[in-house]
Order: sequence, then structure tokens, then C-alpha cells
Amino acid sequence: MAANPQTALSGLARALIQHGRLSEADAVACTKSAAAVPNGFILELAQRKLLTAKAVAWFAAETFGYPLLDIASVDRASIPRDAIDRKLMAKHQVVALGKRQNRLTVATADPSNMRALDEIRFQTGMQVDLIVVEADRLARLAESLSESTEDTLKELTGEEFDMDLLQDQEVAEQTTTDDASQEVDDAPVVKFIQKVLIDAINEGASDIHFEPYEKYYRIRVRTDGILREIAQPPLILKEKIAARIKVISRLDISEKRIPQDGRMKLVLSKNKSIDFRVSSLPTLHGEKIVMRILDASSAMLGVDALGYEPDQKKQLLDAIERPYGMILVTGPTGSGKTVSLYTCLNILNKPGVNISTAEDPAEINLAGINQVNVNDKAGLTFAASLRAFLRQDPDVIMVGEIRDLETAEISIKAAQTGHLVLSTLHTNDAPTTLERLRNMGVAPFNIASSVILITAQRLARRLCTCKQPVDIPIEALLGAGFSGDELDGSWRPYGPVGCERCKGSGYKGRLGIYQVMPISEEIAHIIMTNGNSMDIAAQAQREGVRDLRQSGLLKVKQGATSLEEVLATTNE
Repeated sequence: MAANPQTALSGLARALIQHGRLSEADAVACTKSAAAVPNGFILELAQRKLLTAKAVAWFAAETFGYPLLDIASVDRASIPRDAIDRKLMAKHQVVALGKRQNRLTVATADPSNMRALDEIRFQTGMQVDLIVVEADRLARLAESLSESTEDTLKELTGEEFDMDLLQDQEVAEQTTTDDASQEVDDAPVVKFIQKVLIDAINEGASDIHFEPYEKYYRIRVRTDGILREIAQPPLILKEKIAARIKVISRLDISEKRIPQDGRMKLVLSKNKSIDFRVSSLPTLHGEKIVMRILDASSAMLGVDALGYEPDQKKQLLDAIERPYGMILVTGPTGSGKTVSLYTCLNILNKPGVNISTAEDPAEINLAGINQVNVNDKAGLTFAASLRAFLRQDPDVIMVGEIRDLETAEISIKAAQTGHLVLSTLHTNDAPTTLERLRNMGVAPFNIASSVILITAQRLARRLCTCKQPVDIPIEALLGAGFSGDELDGSWRPYGPVGCERCKGSGYKGRLGIYQVMPISEEIAHIIMTNGNSMDIAAQAQREGVRDLRQSGLLKVKQGATSLEEVLATTNE
């Protein structure tokens, strides 16, 4: 082979020539054109339409004997971002995909690049397992991983991010000893926590878990209802991480024997900030800390973004426009009840309306609403707050949760005396909510005369745009709850696929599944005559109220989510 002495061909280029996939002249020309760009040779081949990046990846994997991977299936949150130096990653266009004991799995588009392999081994001190991926996709992944946190936030908010704003001005007063100051003033720990918080916000996570164990320490985030590990910092840092979070959350860093609850604020820009609810729990191997991300903007999305069907939306809006009565939202923890309630409050929040809320604690701060955090130890219970509200000339009252008979009776009294009351209960569906109130000891006539609407809800993962139609046997569709008339061939169910946007899961975001049940005269009569939840559910069905499973199946018909997700979310 008479290669141009001025142009050193890579092992990949020589292999392509030897196998007749590329002429020597084209190989030399592509190498010259992209000599200064990592993997530029492969990208130049695609640019000149000589070989696609996918074709080169298949060839490289087969020729050099390395496994081939579709990088779209990689979960970005699990990528060990600090395993390879950023400069080295950019220089050779490589990404570490996983780390286990003394072995590092590295994605590359050119497995013949022995220099890159040697430098990674030297820098990490680990054995390297190569995986071949497509060059263009690898370039996009490497770029997204290497961009700085500040750049990411600037793109999101349009403004520079001040990393120092994480520390609240009042927080400095919390630390009273020199030892404590030294413990939490560790700059690398501060930056690490900031990065974890910001990455979690960017991913749309709802919770962050900092978990110490005997031999390791891990951090997980809950995104779209699923917990996923994102980092394993050194175990020795567990005390510093816990202390730093407790200081900025205004918790007692010297108290490690009992659970504590606090709050903190992360200021992203002049116009955007995120609140966190922080809970610490002493475990066998240290303090576990869970941070709930409270984004006030979620309450500003409007009722249309919640996922109500048009008829359900109308019933809800009609109910909150009533001058008095009680509206109850039910569902398990994490089903989106708070967002639904705050969306309603945001609609009602007008200059001429006095709104007061009692919560444990207040999760979303809304200007124009008088919010109270209940404090059982101090005697400020839900019931005590409600009594105080009734002396404050309220129009709308929101009670975080009806937990006992006293709170239920005061709430009902308020609903009967000209106030609109919104609250939550932990029940499975709308009909059982009425039975639960009766079991608490509330008189049936009080329930029938005060409750005007109940909405039960669940959150299901929304299918990503990469979704594709799937073939599901008719028997399975009928077993899930579809009627024969619905299976008329006019629609097809969709299933998850997985792409870069959804990190291979096939799902992106969540949507609400609702059962909206107005209290009609017939349902009120069943309550008054001590009918059970099954009687109420049967009457609601006759009145056209869809239960949670039926509402979920409607989302399947619309292609918004998968049948598997609805079956798991509305388990009957």
C-alpha cells in the first residue's frame, strides 16, 4: 500500500482499505480533511456519503472483535461522568459508560486507536473494556456530558447562574462552632451537591435520595416515578454531605439521633428558584437524606396540562366556581394531589378572593395565598388552623389532609357555612372516599350536604415520541377492560421503544389518570341511606363517571401511554 507519507492513516482506515470498503485515495482525503477533529475521519466519510457512521460502527465491531452498542439505550444518569478526565474525553471522543471494580467500560467509534486506550489506562489505572458505537451519536453524547453546569442553566433560564446563591443568607447563622464551619465549608463537597441538585432539576426529578450503607454511599433520583442511581461518592464523604445539606436546610447538624425536616431554596436566576423539602433520617450507617423538589411552576401549568378529559375538566371547573361546598382529591402518596389542588387554587387566586391553606408542610409557595404550616408539637394542628381561618373572613380554604374526625367536622362546617373547602384523603377511588368519611364518624347527612365533587387520581408515565404501535392480542385487551365495541380497528395501542431523549426507557414525563365524580342527588341519597361504596360506584357508572381503569384505557386509545403502564398504575 503506497500511502502518502504526509498522511498517517489510522488502523480503521487501513482496515477499510484492506477489506475493499474504501479506496486509498478517499481514505487519505478524509484523513487530511478532518485530521484535527476527534473521530473526524469517520464523520468525514459520512459527510462525503462514502460510508455512514452506522456502517463504520458495524464494520469496526466485526473487524476488531468488540461488541456493538446502540448508545441511545444508555441511561445517561448512570454514566460515571468523572471516570475519564474531560480533556481526555474530548481529545479522543470517548465516553466511560460503566465502572465495576477495576474495570472501566468505554464507548469509542474507533477501536483501533491504541493511543487513546493507553492514555485511558494510564489516567484511570484501570483495565479498559471497549464497546463500539456510532461516531455521530457518540459525539453528541460526549458534548452533552462535557458542557458545564453553568452553560446548561444559562441555556435553560437565559441568565447566568450564581453558584453562591445556594447558600441562603440566613443559613450562616445556623453554624455556631468552628468545627461545624470547617466540616461544611469543603468546597468540593459544596460543588458536588450543587451539581447533583441541578442535574436532578434538569432531568425533571421529583426526589433525591442520599443513602449511606456499610460499604458504600449512593445517590438516587426519582424521575417519572422510577428511582435511578446517579452516583456513588466515596463513603468517607457521607458526613460532610449530610452536614452541608442540613446547614442549608436550617437543620441542627449536631443532632443525628432523631429525624428532622427542613426546607431550602436554590436560586437559579433572578426570575427562577426551586424549593426543596428536606428530610433526614438516622439509619444504621448514617443519616439518609431525601430532598423533595418543589417547583412552583408546576402549579402554573394550568388545568389543561394535568391530563383531564374535556368532560372531567368541565366538571372540575364547575365545582371550583361554586361559592361553597367541599372538593376532595384522593390518591396515594406521589399521585399528584398537591399539584391538582394548587392548580385549582391558582385559578381561584384573584384580588377579590381570600384564600387560606393549612399544610404539612406547604410545598409550593404562591403569592396572594395565606399559607400556614401546621405544627403539632406547638399545638398548631389542622383543626386549630381551620378554627383560626374561620375568624379570618375566608372565601376559600385548603386543608392539606383530612386525618381525623375533628378536622373533617370543622371542614364540613366551613363548607356548609358559605366557604369553598379543598382537601385530600388517602383512599383508592372516589366512591370509597365517602365511605371513609362515614367510618371516621362524620354523619351521613353532613357528607351529603357538603361534598360536591371527588376526584381520584394516579400518575402514569407518558410514552416518548419514539413510541411505536404494538400488537396486543384481543383477549388481553378485553381482559384489561376494553369493550368489544371499542376494538373496532380504528386505533392501535402504542408501546415504549427507547431513544436518546427518553434515555432508553421509552417514557418521558407523566400524565394524570382521573376519576371525577360529582355528587348527584342520587349519590347523595345513597349516602343518606347508608349505602356502601359499591352502591355509590354502581350509580356513578350509570351517570357516566369513568373509573380509574376506564380513564387509563382512554389514554391508551389516545396513544398517550402504554397498556402495561395503565395496568400497573390502576391495579384492581
